[in-house]
Amino acid sequence: MKVMNLKEKVEQALDTMRPFLETDGGNVVIEEITDDNIVRLRLIGSCASCSMSIMTFKAGLEQAIKKAVPEIASVEAINLTDFSDPNAIMPPGR
Repeated sequence: MKVMNLKEKVEQALDTMRPFLETDGGNVVIEEITDDNIVRLRLIGSCASCSMSIMTFKAGLEQAIKKAVPEIASVEAINLTDFSDPNAIMPPGR
């Protein structure tokens, strides 16, 4: 059995969330994992400009990673949309 590295474990955790992101036309990529086990994510597609991206990130992505990969110290998104951003959009059908 192959031992997975940290990035592979994080990707596997993100794969559990990707179908939900893709439903709304978005996705997520790992920007970097620092030496002190901080994961930095970039939301892409409609997730990058969605007003719900903070909730998606906190309740979905961050929780999935921390549950699946306990050695991760924290999870950060480098491009979350602020709720007050006038350019933020709601996902279709919401």
